[in-house]
Amino acid sequence: MKELTKAEEQVMQILWDKNKGFVKDILGEMPDPKPAYNTVSTIVRILESKGFVSHEVFGNSHRYYPLIEKDDYRKFTMNQMLQGYFGGSASNLISFFIKEKGLDINDLDEILNTIESQKGGKK
Repeated sequence: MKELTKAEEQVMQILWDKNKGFVKDILGEMPDPKPAYNTVSTIVRILESKGFVSHEVFGNSHRYYPLIEKDDYRKFTMNQMLQGYFGGSASNLISFFIKEKGLDINDLDEILNTIESQKGGKK
């Protein structure tokens, strides 16, 4: 899987939320100041060439839909971040959030409960 640019990821977030859409639909969901129609159209075609989206033809228009699930891309990007910034260590990642984001004891308890429930589901 390839990493997306910020603009590509923004378009994918919209397609993941809408499930399908024409370029005008995608453009309508973008915050102001909106990019040009042709810019969004180019981004969608790049996403198609990367294998992230495909389309259905309606006359002269194309309705785009995601080929990659949001959860699959989330796993990919989190793994990239974990490997690239934290040496593959989840402990280093959690330590970062404790230091930089000020996680408190309630947050840590919630994380531990989530870990315990995940472990319980794997048995």
